[in-house]
Amino acid sequence: MSADNVKLGHELSEAVAALLINLPIKAASFIVTIYGDVIEPRGGVVWIGNLIETCKSVGITETLVRTAVSRLVAAGRLAGEREGRRSFYRLTEAAQAEFVEAASLFYGPQPAVRWQFVLINGPAPEEIMQGLEREGFARLNPRLAVGTHPAPPLPGRVVVFDAQLATENGALREFAEEAWNLPRFAEAYGEFIARFGSFFERVGNCAALSPFDCLIARLLLVHQYRLIMLREPHLPKSALPDNWPGEEAGRLFAELYLRLSKKADGYVARRFVNESGKLPEMTPASQARLDHLKAR
Repeated sequence: MSADNVKLGHELSEAVAALLINLPIKAASFIVTIYGDVIEPRGGVVWIGNLIETCKSVGITETLVRTAVSRLVAAGRLAGEREGRRSFYRLTEAAQAEFVEAASLFYGPQPAVRWQFVLINGPAPEEIMQGLEREGFARLNPRLAVGTHPAPPLPGRVVVFDAQLATENGALREFAEEAWNLPRFAEAYGEFIARFGSFFERVGNCAALSPFDCLIARLLLVHQYRLIMLREPHLPKSALPDNWPGEEAGRLFAELYLRLSKKADGYVARRFVNESGKLPEMTPASQARLDHLKAR
């Protein structure tokens, strides 16, 4: 039997198990969530057995975990290391920088709006355009996109323009309604609020939840919030419809994250390991996340 095999079983509470109803989860995406929430602020390295154990509780098999990790290695996101008979996986430098930037969206203050236009030159602009749309940019024509944050590194011949908003009136809201599919994001936020708002009502201060329950609930919370936050355009309030559900979702995320974190972080410190030993319960990076959420 491999030293990486994990036979531990954890039965989730009814409240946490209910979060998984009608919630399909892809292995690679959930592993990215684990790294982003738990591993990156604690050095970026973890034993694969911890990934297997954690993923098992949400219905992801060991085989799927190992396949997903191999693909993340091939994509340059993770790098494998051996220590005796155990396998550890480290975030690559590029992935770590990307994770830090993404974390600021979830745990940091409200991001500043920085309007940018991206002009795509050369042949076959569609692939680049689709990548921009996945980053929350809006397609204005086949070669021109606009967004409210710096464009990611782009292949091919592109020209990026910084822009300053000269007027802020009803026309901006009309433009946003035409350029972005805001109802899609509003619906996603609504589903997030319904799922985790119901969970919040059931668990209250989380006293009845086990530490493992708290960790899994927090990972599911981050996972679902991340899927929306990395794709939505992050428009200024003046460009959004009235009663935009993103604000309520942000408050719910912060409150639940804070309530779940004491037990969740305690479980991490007892069970998660890297090549040097157990991961710390708290680091300056993980504490900064809590402090930012408290200040919201």
